[in-house]
Amino acid sequence: MQPQSPADYPKNKLPRLTSWWLFALVLSALVFAISPAQVPVALFKLNLISLAAIAGYWIDRSVFPYARPQLDALRSLDAPPDIEVTEDEAERGVLKTDDGGEVPLQAFIAQACGPADPAPLYFMLGCMIRRAIIIGAAILAVSLGA
Repeated sequence: MQPQSPADYPKNKLPRLTSWWLFALVLSALVFAISPAQVPVALFKLNLISLAAIAGYWIDRSVFPYARPQLDALRSLDAPPDIEVTEDEAERGVLKTDDGGEVPLQAFIAQACGPADPAPLYFMLGCMIRRAIIIGAAILAVSLGA
């Protein structure tokens, strides 16, 4: 079953980028098995690349503290809440709220079933692309020896 909203995704208890550290460890063990003389060189290069990725991530977080790619924008795509409309409300064309107010039924339908605003999604997309470019640039700079 596919997750329907950001809340449905499992929460990861591990720190961020843990999988990359584990991947680097597995690759180091593989290099050690194939050519033990290259282990110091490979570990040095692997360490530099890993540190560059982490540095790029933290550079992005510190330079853009309020523009982070988060799943908040995906909440706008969630299905509208289930609301029961009584016959009286349908005839009158208004919905009664919990605080005693009334909302026009057509206005509620237009708001709940109308097109989602794509602006938050585009903002999130831009933040993710920006973060990928910054991390990639940091890795490339370290890899080229700058």
